[in-house]
Amino acid sequence: MVFATKGRTDTLPKDHLVETHAYIAGILNDLHCPAIIVGGTFNHIHILFVLSRTLSLSEAVRIIKASSAKWLNEHNGLRQHFAWQDGYAAFSISQSHVEAVRQYISTQAEHHQSTTFQDEYRRLCNIYDAGLDEKYAWD
Repeated sequence: MVFATKGRTDTLPKDHLVETHAYIAGILNDLHCPAIIVGGTFNHIHILFVLSRTLSLSEAVRIIKASSAKWLNEHNGLRQHFAWQDGYAAFSISQSHVEAVRQYISTQAEHHQSTTFQDEYRRLCNIYDAGLDEKYAWD
């Protein structure tokens, strides 16, 4: 799964990025959706996890976004109100691709020195043959 900060602003706290990722992993684990890896940069996040059989993807996204935004606003001394974008992208992968995706997520900081979030999002949608209507993707 991948989603961005509202307006793709660099508002995820630099000093607490690892802590934020761990918090989101904890949310997933509490939902019985084992987190494999959570990573990203200051303006977006990638999450590799196993979706519970008893929870819809949209409900998992709603809980992850609401809980983490509330936590970020209450615990990280942000100068401005934190919010996630309304949308998200989610893709299923086979077990044989888990390690490659895990490695990809773990190297986001390096990856985004040469690729923008928008270009990455377009590429992922293209790889997975997911239609992308850009007028709804960049909120």
